Amino acid sequence: MIVLHKMLTRLLLLDKPVPERSDEEALAEAQRNYNWNFAMNLLDGGTFWFGIAFASSATIVPLFVSKITLNPMVIGLVAMIAQSSWFLPQLFAAGLTERVDRKKPIVVNAGFFLERVPVWLWPVAALMAVRWPYTSLILFLFTYAWHGFGAGILGPAWQDLIARCFPVNRRGTVFGLTSFIGTGVGALGALVSSRLLAYYDFPWNFFLVFLTAAIAINVSWIFIALIREPEQRSVDHEDSQSGSWARMGRVVKRDSIFRSFLAYRVVMVSGAMGTGFLTVTAIQRWAVEDSIVGYFTAVLLLGQTVGSLLAGMLADRYGHKAPLVLGGMAQVSGFVLALTSPAPEGFFVVFALVGFAMGVHMVSGTLVALEFSEPSRRPTYVGIANTTAGVAGSIAPLIGGWLASVGYQTLFSICIVLGAMALVWLLVGVRDPRSRKPPVPAMT
Repeated sequence: MIVLHKMLTRLLLLDKPVPERSDEEALAEAQRNYNWNFAMNLLDGGTFWFGIAFASSATIVPLFVSKITLNPMVIGLVAMIAQSSWFLPQLFAAGLTERVDRKKPIVVNAGFFLERVPVWLWPVAALMAVRWPYTSLILFLFTYAWHGFGAGILGPAWQDLIARCFPVNRRGTVFGLTSFIGTGVGALGALVSSRLLAYYDFPWNFFLVFLTAAIAINVSWIFIALIREPEQRSVDHEDSQSGSWARMGRVVKRDSIFRSFLAYRVVMVSGAMGTGFLTVTAIQRWAVEDSIVGYFTAVLLLGQTVGSLLAGMLADRYGHKAPLVLGGMAQVSGFVLALTSPAPEGFFVVFALVGFAMGVHMVSGTLVALEFSEPSRRPTYVGIANTTAGVAGSIAPLIGGWLASVGYQTLFSICIVLGAMALVWLLVGVRDPRSRKPPVPAMT
């Protein structure tokens, strides 16, 4: 334990003093570094999304798994990892994140081992797929979960780092533009992946696809390591985990606006449980070729590109509720079309709509949690919001796997109902948190 404590102390720079700065001084430093941080954030987002397009949880990963097994419960497990791994660990990481003064060492130093290292084993798993298929599947699922849950552990620190570097009235544009460029570059990556899938035989096509993903994801780590954090000492918090749990309980109990948002988030995430089955549905219904799945990925990312940019633009001016409504409508419409499409070409529109919803939720669903509390409590609110969604995201896809074994029509019908319920609750039962807060000073 002593050795581990020393390692964590050095890894997170806990032994180095943090300058005493007021909120105004921290904001002034963020203003001085704004252009640099904006550029590094764009480069990080562009390279990361280019890489992750080669391991899309909605298209490429289900296709790879389907080469080994068509068991719907295994496909459901993949969807569960994809939907829950980012969200689920954040509640447990929130308390520690609040007590650490610097957020960048968590994201960069710890993040290298938690998020970036495991992706190098994806191409290894691909090479094993022919000779040892089930060993390959276990290795891939393990490292896929390692990467996802590692990213989730870093989530509160990364979001707090973004909040420190960019003020509330610019976050939407910065995050939206980063997502816009990242997913746009990712769409180009998806076209490349479709070529690789078409021109090379299995498993070499997936080896090259996953190797490209690993290289790009690790290059993005270099850019996020170059971000300049406005360092500031955190306020005193309870040191024990039990104190953190008690504080989280008080937050949920006392903040009715936040509680209403949590209820909406759970139902909306549950309504997306069919996303991981869209590709498999198209393969089984129309026997689409592997290369077409690459084009599905491109369309999905183009939808994300539009959704993220529009969400960022709307959020800075009107708050996050308006884009979330549009995202909910797109998600429901996508599953309606998946249920009724008479031809495989209709699934290009399906993936565009689902991608649009994902882009909106990626921007507004992430950033809105930062606006429910004062800065010192951001990691707690972020952790509660994302872990609540993670619980739903871990259970719903497994239920989706069971429903898929009954029939994809049943699965998509329930997704439509849940999405519509969440949309109605968002419209009538959720207030934008910005409406109850005084304006935040802008950076000029």
